[in-house]
Amino acid sequence: MFWHRTYKLGFFVALALLPAMAWPTTSPAQSGVDCYSVGSRVASQNGGTLVQATPENRGGQTVCRVVVVIPGGNGERPKRAEFVVPAN
Repeated sequence: MFWHRTYKLGFFVALALLPAMAWPTTSPAQSGVDCYSVGSRVASQNGGTLVQATPENRGGQTVCRVVVVIPGGNGERPKRAEFVVPAN
């Protein structure tokens, strides 16, 4: 009897979550944002090398999170810099 209640509860929880899982959403990657070109521009402006450029949705606005490695001076280690830039 106990197992029957557990399965019943799990079924209703899964049924309640179904609309949230099945709702069609457009990820920032599918919205046509070209973060690679934005990241290349940011890297060249800062004198570094582009490591990663990924689109993200922050506050309903699509932005590009850009990671750049900037060479260190006088034998120092390179610095990793992260920028959040509007996708436009």
